[in-house]
Amino acid sequence: MACFIVPAAEAVVTTIATKVMKSKEGNPETVKIQLDGAELVEAEKLPFSRKLSWLNKLLWGGSALLAFEHVWHGEVAPWFPFLTAASNPADAAEMLHEMSTAGVTMSVLVTAVWAGMLVVSSVIEKKAQKILPSKN
Repeated sequence: MACFIVPAAEAVVTTIATKVMKSKEGNPETVKIQLDGAELVEAEKLPFSRKLSWLNKLLWGGSALLAFEHVWHGEVAPWFPFLTAASNPADAAEMLHEMSTAGVTMSVLVTAVWAGMLVVSSVIEKKAQKILPSKN
Protein backbone atom coordinates (compact mmCIF):
# COMPACT_ATOMS: atom_id res chain seq x y z
CA MET A 1 0.00 0.00 0.00
CA ALA A 2 2.59 2.55 1.03
CA CYS A 3 5.76 0.59 1.73
CA PHE A 4 7.63 2.67 -0.87
CA ILE A 5 7.36 5.76 1.36
CA VAL A 6 9.91 4.46 3.88
CA PRO A 7 12.78 3.93 1.37
CA ALA A 8 11.81 7.22 -0.31
CA ALA A 9 12.09 9.04 3.02
CA GLU A 10 15.51 7.45 3.60
CA ALA A 11 16.50 8.50 0.07
CA VAL A 12 15.55 12.12 0.84
CA VAL A 13 17.73 12.08 3.98
CA THR A 14 20.70 10.49 2.22
CA THR A 15 20.39 12.89 -0.73
CA ILE A 16 20.65 15.85 1.64
CA ALA A 17 23.57 14.21 3.47
CA THR A 18 25.34 13.55 0.17
CA LYS A 19 25.03 17.19 -0.91
CA VAL A 20 26.32 18.42 2.46
CA MET A 21 29.28 16.00 2.42
CA LYS A 22 30.12 16.82 -1.17
CA SER A 23 30.29 20.53 -0.37
CA LYS A 24 32.61 19.89 2.61
CA GLU A 25 34.98 17.48 0.86
CA GLY A 26 38.20 18.84 -0.53
CA ASN A 27 40.25 17.47 -3.37
CA PRO A 28 40.11 13.68 -3.63
CA GLU A 29 43.08 11.74 -2.29
CA THR A 30 45.26 10.32 -5.05
CA VAL A 31 47.47 7.26 -4.86
CA LYS A 32 50.10 5.99 -7.27
CA ILE A 33 49.70 2.41 -8.43
CA GLN A 34 52.29 0.38 -10.25
CA LEU A 35 50.79 -2.08 -12.68
CA ASP A 36 52.79 -5.22 -13.49
CA GLY A 37 56.00 -3.52 -12.46
CA ALA A 38 56.02 -1.32 -15.56
CA GLU A 39 53.46 1.45 -15.57
CA LEU A 40 52.86 3.97 -12.77
CA VAL A 41 49.26 5.20 -12.66
CA GLU A 42 47.57 7.76 -10.45
CA ALA A 43 44.19 6.80 -9.08
CA GLU A 44 41.74 8.76 -6.95
CA LYS A 45 40.34 7.30 -3.77
CA LEU A 46 36.55 7.38 -3.90
CA PRO A 47 35.13 10.04 -1.60
CA PHE A 48 32.40 8.96 0.81
CA SER A 49 29.90 11.30 -0.85
CA ARG A 50 30.19 9.25 -4.05
CA LYS A 51 29.69 6.03 -2.11
CA LEU A 52 26.66 7.54 -0.40
CA SER A 53 25.29 8.44 -3.84
CA TRP A 54 25.25 4.70 -4.59
CA LEU A 55 22.80 4.29 -1.71
CA ASN A 56 20.75 7.20 -3.08
CA LYS A 57 20.46 5.54 -6.46
CA LEU A 58 19.48 2.20 -4.95
CA LEU A 59 16.82 3.81 -2.75
CA TRP A 60 15.38 6.16 -5.38
CA GLY A 61 15.27 3.41 -8.01
CA GLY A 62 13.62 0.92 -5.68
CA SER A 63 11.12 3.51 -4.45
CA ALA A 64 10.20 4.46 -8.01
CA LEU A 65 9.62 0.84 -8.99
CA LEU A 66 7.55 0.20 -5.87
CA ALA A 67 5.52 3.36 -6.42
CA PHE A 68 4.84 2.31 -10.03
CA GLU A 69 3.73 -1.12 -8.82
CA HIS A 70 1.34 0.49 -6.32
CA VAL A 71 -0.06 2.81 -9.01
CA TRP A 72 -0.49 -0.21 -11.29
CA HIS A 73 -2.56 -1.99 -8.64
CA GLY A 74 -4.69 1.08 -7.92
CA GLU A 75 -3.31 1.67 -4.41
CA VAL A 76 -2.10 5.17 -5.31
CA ALA A 77 -4.48 7.64 -6.91
CA PRO A 78 -3.85 11.02 -8.58
CA TRP A 79 -6.29 12.76 -6.19
CA PHE A 80 -6.18 13.49 -2.47
CA PRO A 81 -5.43 11.62 -0.20
CA PHE A 82 -3.32 9.91 -2.94
CA LEU A 83 -3.03 6.66 -0.98
CA THR A 84 -6.35 4.86 -1.26
CA ALA A 85 -5.85 3.26 2.14
CA ALA A 86 -5.62 6.68 3.82
CA SER A 87 -9.29 7.41 3.17
CA ASN A 88 -10.55 4.64 5.47
CA PRO A 89 -9.32 4.44 9.13
CA ALA A 90 -9.26 0.63 9.11
CA ASP A 91 -7.20 0.58 5.92
CA ALA A 92 -4.96 3.31 7.31
CA ALA A 93 -3.99 1.10 10.25
CA GLU A 94 -3.14 -1.71 7.82
CA MET A 95 -1.15 0.75 5.68
CA LEU A 96 0.88 1.96 8.67
CA HIS A 97 1.54 -1.65 9.66
CA GLU A 98 2.79 -2.41 6.14
CA MET A 99 5.02 0.66 6.21
CA SER A 100 6.49 -0.34 9.58
CA THR A 101 7.12 -3.94 8.54
CA ALA A 102 7.67 -4.23 4.78
CA GLY A 103 8.89 -0.66 4.24
CA VAL A 104 11.43 -0.74 7.06
CA THR A 105 12.58 -4.23 6.05
CA MET A 106 13.18 -3.09 2.46
CA SER A 107 15.09 -0.01 3.62
CA VAL A 108 17.26 -2.08 5.95
CA LEU A 109 17.92 -4.66 3.23
CA VAL A 110 18.92 -2.03 0.66
CA THR A 111 21.18 -0.35 3.22
CA ALA A 112 22.75 -3.72 4.07
CA VAL A 113 23.44 -4.39 0.38
CA TRP A 114 25.04 -0.94 0.16
CA ALA A 115 27.18 -1.76 3.23
CA GLY A 116 28.34 -4.88 1.41
CA MET A 117 29.23 -2.71 -1.58
CA LEU A 118 31.29 -0.50 0.74
CA VAL A 119 33.20 -3.52 2.08
CA VAL A 120 33.97 -4.75 -1.44
CA SER A 121 34.99 -1.24 -2.50
CA SER A 122 37.27 -0.89 0.51
CA VAL A 123 38.98 -4.22 -0.23
CA ILE A 124 39.53 -3.20 -3.86
CA GLU A 125 40.92 0.20 -2.83
CA LYS A 126 43.31 -1.37 -0.30
CA LYS A 127 44.57 -3.86 -2.88
CA ALA A 128 45.08 -1.05 -5.38
CA GLN A 129 47.03 1.05 -2.86
CA LYS A 130 49.67 -1.63 -2.37
CA ILE A 131 52.51 -0.47 -4.58
CA LEU A 132 54.34 -3.35 -6.18
CA PRO A 133 58.14 -3.13 -5.91
CA SER A 134 59.69 -1.97 -9.15
CA LYS A 135 61.87 -4.43 -11.04
CA ASN A 136 64.60 -1.93 -11.95
